[in-house]
Amino acid sequence: MTATPLVVLVGPMGVGKSTVGQQLAERLGVGYRDTDDDIVAAEGRTIAEIFVDEGEPVFRAIEKRAVARALAGHDGVLALGGGSVLDEDTRALLAAHRVVYLSMDVDEAVKRTGLNVARPLLTINPRKQWRELMEARRHLYAEVARAVVSTDGRTPEEVTQAVLDALELKEV
Repeated sequence: MTATPLVVLVGPMGVGKSTVGQQLAERLGVGYRDTDDDIVAAEGRTIAEIFVDEGEPVFRAIEKRAVARALAGHDGVLALGGGSVLDEDTRALLAAHRVVYLSMDVDEAVKRTGLNVARPLLTINPRKQWRELMEARRHLYAEVARAVVSTDGRTPEEVTQAVLDALELKEV
């Protein structure tokens, strides 16, 4: 039997997909899964190490497979890596799912992450690179999402409630 996620969260790095995803799973009485965690466990190294050792194209291929497996085999809340929506096949798979785009602006990103160099795509000029990443990805997040929830100035609990409200999901 194939499982299907109850909720799939997409959005930029640092937006709070993991925190909100865990809270959603708890409130809905389901499991939580993060494809970035799946990749790290399967590869035995960090995402940053994969980027450095193998390059972004290899990482994206690994990510594509991890997302497809998770979409087909998880029935709870699923959080996807920030760049997973870049892949056309992944976007097509997401069309059949209840996807929420968690959004934030650059000032909020700076507050939350400091746009630090531990993020492999933000190593030179983090603020400028974050803006460029978002310009390239924002429309893709919106394309796959059934709902968009802003996280700016909100606590994780407030964002979690906003996701539940947007999808009209009831807690257990």
